[in-house]
Amino acid sequence: MTDQRTITLRAAGAALVLRVPDTGLPQVLHWGADLPDFEGLALAARPPAANNGVDVPTYVSLVPTQGEGWRGHPGLAGHHEGRITYPAWSKVEVDVDPLEDAEPDVGGRVTVSAEGGGLRLRTELRMEPEGLVRARHTVTNLDPAPWTLDTLNVTLPLPREAEEVLDPTGRWVRERVPQRSPLGMGTRTRASRRGRTGHDSPLVLTVGTPGFGFREGEVWGVHTAWSGDHVHLAERLPEGAGQADAVIVGGELLHPGEVRLGQGESHTTPWVFLSWSDRGLDGSSARFHRWLRARPEHPVSPRPVVLNTWEAVYFDHDQVRLRELADTAARIGVERFVLDDGWFRGRRDDTAGLGDWTVDEEVWPDGLHPLFDHVRSLGMQVGLWVEPEMVNPDSDLGRAHPEWFLAPKGRPALPSRGQQVLDLGRPEALEYVFEHLDALITEYRPDHLKWDHNRDLLEAVHAPTGSAGVHHQTLAVYELLDRLRERHPGLEIESCSSGGGRVDLGILARTDRVWASDNNDPLERLAIQRWTELLLPPELIGGHVGAPESHTTGRVAPLPTRLLASLFAHAGIEWDVTTCDEGELAALTSWIRLHKEMRPLLHSGEVVHADAPDPAEQLDGVVAADGGEALFRYARTQASVRALPGRVRLPGLRQDRRYLVHWRQDTGWPSTMQQVMPEWFGGEPREFSGAVLARAGLQMPNINPGQLILLHLKEA
Repeated sequence: MTDQRTITLRAAGAALVLRVPDTGLPQVLHWGADLPDFEGLALAARPPAANNGVDVPTYVSLVPTQGEGWRGHPGLAGHHEGRITYPAWSKVEVDVDPLEDAEPDVGGRVTVSAEGGGLRLRTELRMEPEGLVRARHTVTNLDPAPWTLDTLNVTLPLPREAEEVLDPTGRWVRERVPQRSPLGMGTRTRASRRGRTGHDSPLVLTVGTPGFGFREGEVWGVHTAWSGDHVHLAERLPEGAGQADAVIVGGELLHPGEVRLGQGESHTTPWVFLSWSDRGLDGSSARFHRWLRARPEHPVSPRPVVLNTWEAVYFDHDQVRLRELADTAARIGVERFVLDDGWFRGRRDDTAGLGDWTVDEEVWPDGLHPLFDHVRSLGMQVGLWVEPEMVNPDSDLGRAHPEWFLAPKGRPALPSRGQQVLDLGRPEALEYVFEHLDALITEYRPDHLKWDHNRDLLEAVHAPTGSAGVHHQTLAVYELLDRLRERHPGLEIESCSSGGGRVDLGILARTDRVWASDNNDPLERLAIQRWTELLLPPELIGGHVGAPESHTTGRVAPLPTRLLASLFAHAGIEWDVTTCDEGELAALTSWIRLHKEMRPLLHSGEVVHADAPDPAEQLDGVVAADGGEALFRYARTQASVRALPGRVRLPGLRQDRRYLVHWRQDTGWPSTMQQVMPEWFGGEPREFSGAVLARAGLQMPNINPGQLILLHLKEA
């Protein structure tokens, strides 16, 4: 695995090659495709000295600083009481170890330790068996003077072929909207100062070869596994980046004075994940998905079909109505019934009650037991909504402890959603929330908590010290979740943050799915789901069938469209199904039966997306790991200038196999003005070669805008 000058880590077609110099920190010579051998790489990568620059060749290390001649964003920055720190690293030690439970020579871990500038640095760099790289740093202050940390990021090099940036943005109910820009000279920075991941988070900032797509191009992506403020950036300078051309960076964004280390104290960064692919975005996503599915904490039981009560009853918690809702849910095949907001004291709207986590005696005189017992008697699991990090000033807690607000001393922060943030950095506030949630879970034994977080953190000040509070708030939330999971094994938790405002691998180390968006409009959800899959596989993404008229957009969509849009996810319903007629109930029953049939494939196979030349269409699919089965969803999202859609290629199929293609009519027939359908469409399954389907394409029916069809393929 090593020689005197280089260390090579390789897995799943990816490789990371480090140069270990005589002095200073190791440098990455190559991150990308695995090669038959790397003989001569160190010589090939050796940079010359630039004109009118530093007089000697310079390399960019794992933690680049100006001491290496690096003029870009520093990997490390801080000061000892105003004395700036430019470490000249010494006592450098580099250890290489195999990964636990990995096959020999697959992946590996490099640990680097060094001292300089009154600091000790420890870097852990891992190549996972899935070809995913992750890294983190720990810095320890060795100086008697306190050290203030400003920046500590993970930095890896990019080649000059990486010329285009994809960094999704978004807002509430319009999360993960793709945007592209060239990576010229300078810096493309995406920073979040929201106190949570943010609806506008890029999720995975990706840099690639020009025109890269889901199936084509070479790409390099970065994701910071942190639920607080963070930064992602790609940077190219005229002088280059030493042995490389540019860099890609991820890490926590720290506020002034937020991390101050006394002598002997340490700070560890979040894990930063980096994914390379020469098969476009789908190849990069596949590395994340395989790594997530290999975790010990990844859900292993079939993901239960959910009915969530929010858009069915809102705050109207009438027990008779809720029992009828549960009866209908059980009748159509729902497996988990989640009681949303409105069950606790004083909660008749969203302006009061947050923080008082006790059941409202006026609405629930016998507590939640009658409803929960009824739900369980119907064979369903029980879920419950909470929002533990927030407090309404109009609540018993808010009136008793306004000093517990995460805000400047003596005044509240700007209100949002009628809420203030509860400062969980206060031990007494953390214990209050833990004790109330622990008591609630102990008494009612919910199988699932829908854990919401409905506002950004503005002026997040820890009032007792006057210091910035986002970092400690995030760690406190992690502690709270960890303690509850330890106390209640088997409890599943969903990360909801006014929809998709907290989607990251930090929160998903402690939760079992995310609510991707408060938007259940099926056409909007098609795009949100597709781009959320840059990071997450379908079983971790909640997707629900909403009412005919969307709660957030006002668009009216037919039931078959709503059903198919929610199929490729951890599926559920967000609709008062007691208002459905028999035809709608039959369609829901058929859809749930279809989902239960397909979820072993949907929640284990490789996710694929077509790069459609027509912006009016979208094709997504899941292909079994052995290539023997696949499911594709074809959507017409808007009117097209094409009179006919033409042939659409089905990605991810094995070209040496033969497949039976079956149009599944479980959710109904799509509307169309076309008089003559393609010959293969409808009727008995038709046989095609994988090569024809993947490379030549299959004629699609000319369905109307807003319509979807589902194709089920099995090896012939």
